[in-house]
Amino acid sequence: MKKIILLLLVFSSSLLAQERFDKIDAYLTLLEKNNKFMGSLSIQEGDQLVFSKAYGLTSVLENTKANKDTKYKIGSITKTFTAVMIMQLIEEKKLRLDTKLARFYPKIPNADKISISDLLHHRTGIVDYINGDAVTQQNMYKVHSKEEMIQKITAYEPLFEPGTKYEYSNSNYNLLGYIIETITKKSFAENIQTRICKKANLQNTFFSYDKINLKNNESYSHLFDGENWVLIPEWENSIAFSAGAMTATTADLTQFMHALFEGKLVKKTSLDQMKEIKDGYGKALVQFPFGERKFFGHTGGIESFRSVVGYYPSEKMGISLIVNGDNYERNDIMIGVLSMYYKMPFPFPSFEKIKIEDIQKYLGTYASKEIPLKITVSEKNGELLAQATGQSSFPLTQRDEDTFIFAAGGIEMEFGENQFILKQGGMKFKFEKE
Repeated sequence: MKKIILLLLVFSSSLLAQERFDKIDAYLTLLEKNNKFMGSLSIQEGDQLVFSKAYGLTSVLENTKANKDTKYKIGSITKTFTAVMIMQLIEEKKLRLDTKLARFYPKIPNADKISISDLLHHRTGIVDYINGDAVTQQNMYKVHSKEEMIQKITAYEPLFEPGTKYEYSNSNYNLLGYIIETITKKSFAENIQTRICKKANLQNTFFSYDKINLKNNESYSHLFDGENWVLIPEWENSIAFSAGAMTATTADLTQFMHALFEGKLVKKTSLDQMKEIKDGYGKALVQFPFGERKFFGHTGGIESFRSVVGYYPSEKMGISLIVNGDNYERNDIMIGVLSMYYKMPFPFPSFEKIKIEDIQKYLGTYASKEIPLKITVSEKNGELLAQATGQSSFPLTQRDEDTFIFAAGGIEMEFGENQFILKQGGMKFKFEKE
């Protein structure tokens, strides 16, 4: 009798687990059907992959469907791979955390003060060559040699004294990638394969200078223009390089984090050092709170790919989401998925079109006394569009009765009577209807 009861309990537990995953699948399918999301999600418990599914297309031009083995660019999650290899070199005594940048690139300003630890923690004062340099932004589709990138970084004036503050800079991790190549006398791509992929058994993870290859089940990224998904041109990988140009599946990302925290890639002492958070950032690890739980991981963004991977050590639970159809807040998707995984209440969003009579109160041109910008709110096919002065229009998704978002731009607009509050990047601006 006890054996029968035990079998019933196991069966019941399995059914409850499947219910969670069915609900997660229904949620992501709802987003996909309403043109809010394309991408992939994987969840791993211990060494078992318990959920892995892709949604949408790899290319709207070719109408190629994604599957669980589709490979996407992971953006700045690449930094965690780079940091792991730096920690391996430190374990091999080929490098130290206090080694100065001057050993490799003495001409870079403050190279004699910038340590490997400063590079890992973004505490160098080196300008971010992607976000802090308009010239580079304009040339994301042009091949840049290693020498050109180093010359560019060398020419920057320092933003602050090394070690005194945190400021995120992709330049730091490009330099770490070049240092890995210098010490090992092997390419970054070779190091990824031998130092991480083989040890962690990652079958679909790599770095390449080549263009996206649909025949290799790789995906492009897309934006929604209000009516259709639009394919986004890819950048040159020579620019993002070891700071953000790797490609992987979501399943490989959860397996990577599991291998990292289970001691397959670095020693526990090295992992503990990676987890040391300074001003919100460790050595390419950050913490994501969800209730009382704190996940370790990283986020990424390149072209219109949006990615995140998290690992909760006490449960040995890993989760990874990669978005290649960006029309909904990535963080909102993760909150929904984790809420359902942990059996917390989470109402599905409604994507019913706004009633025409309700739309009218939002329409018009709004101006702000705080910034020299006007925003016109209009309607097309029952949906709201917003257009700022001199910019393209963008679709607004209703979050609640009077709040609308544009996920790709991180924009939230909260409407009141003849006004709205625009929120973006932690800032708020009041706009009033003219």
